[in-house]
Amino acid sequence: MNKVILMGRLTRDPEVRYTQTSNTLVASFSLAVNRRFVRQGEERQADFINIVAWGKLGEFCSKYYKKGQQVAITGRIQTRTWDDEQGQKHYVTEVVAEEAYFAEGRRDGDSSGNFDATFGAMPTAGNSAASDFEISSGDDLPF
Repeated sequence: MNKVILMGRLTRDPEVRYTQTSNTLVASFSLAVNRRFVRQGEERQADFINIVAWGKLGEFCSKYYKKGQQVAITGRIQTRTWDDEQGQKHYVTEVVAEEAYFAEGRRDGDSSGNFDATFGAMPTAGNSAASDFEISSGDDLPF
C-alpha cells in the first residue's frame, strides 16, 4: 500500500503549469513538515516535501493555498527519473496529492469563500447538522 498523510506549511505559493500533450493543469508546491521529536538543546527540524496536484485538485490548491498556510495532504509517493539536455540523469521523489485540506482557521481579512476543510466542498443550505456543532476553542475537545 502506498499512502501518505502530511500536515505542514507551504514554503511558497503553488506554481501552475499545463502539460504539453493534453493541456492538463498541474500545481506544484512544497510543504515544510516538522519532525515529531526535538533533541534536547537543538531546534526543531523540518522536512521539505514536494507535492504535485493534478487537474481540479491542482486548480483548487493554486487558487486557495498561499505561502505560510498550514494544510494537510493525502496522496501517494512517486519517484521518477529523466535525462536533461546534457545527458545527466535526475531523480525526484514527490507526493502526488489525492486529497487536500485546510489545517487552520481562516486568517483575519481572508475573504476566499466559505469552504469547509475539504477540497472544494461547499456547505449546503439544507445541511444543518454541520452548523449545529461548534467548538469555540481547543479546550472543549474531549481528547
